[in-house]
Amino acid sequence: MTGAFDGQLAVITGATGGVGKAVARALARHGASLCLIGRDEEKLNAVCRELATPDRIPPIAYLADFAQAEDLRRFAPEIAERFTHVHVLAHCAGAITVCDLADSSIDDLDGQYQVNVRAPFLITQAMLPMLKRAAGQVVFVNSTAGLVANARLSQYAATKHALKALADSLREEVNADGVRVLSVFLGRTASAMQQYVHQVEGKPYHPDRLVQPDDVAAMIIHALSLPRTAEVTEIRVRPFLSPRAHATSVRAQP
Repeated sequence: MTGAFDGQLAVITGATGGVGKAVARALARHGASLCLIGRDEEKLNAVCRELATPDRIPPIAYLADFAQAEDLRRFAPEIAERFTHVHVLAHCAGAITVCDLADSSIDDLDGQYQVNVRAPFLITQAMLPMLKRAAGQVVFVNSTAGLVANARLSQYAATKHALKALADSLREEVNADGVRVLSVFLGRTASAMQQYVHQVEGKPYHPDRLVQPDDVAAMIIHALSLPRTAEVTEIRVRPFLSPRAHATSVRAQP
């Protein structure tokens, strides 16, 4: 599958996080040129250096924190002016607050809505002309919280349900233009976000027992690489550790 994305431009938000970085690496391995967006300048530059190769245009880095309204207002028009064609737009940025509804704040809700819904909406809207020109593909990295809402996740789940609605509606609008839309609903995935969730829950964090970002990236690459006679609309992934594997893991611990 090497070279499947030669000559294609991929724009990836949340490119310094676990899944975002894994998706960037996978697309680079398959030939894509990259525009990477992240909020941590040091980490963003490190990812760009890692993925730079002599035979390809160096990754373009955009520093933006989508929790800040000004960053979002600035970013979308800039990216729209810079590119004529976008072949892959992967929304990998996300924010979460774990809290009982009774104790939650409107600021927390607004912050998650800004990152999880408003940013993908505005960025996708700004890039639609480039995506249509390229008959491109949009990936929304969502959560199983976008399908089922559990306790202490009312705000987060609400934004993820909204993200699913955004993707589903967009798909119906742009399929006729040759644009495919994929939602990826992730269960607990090894990441800084999931480390925070475990901490709030008072549970030990064992990333090796969770979904691995590289596996998520491999599934996304496979879906994006399918012939144009098919469209994968949803991928649902959850951690899987068989009882036998779990017993081996426990015995292997010092």
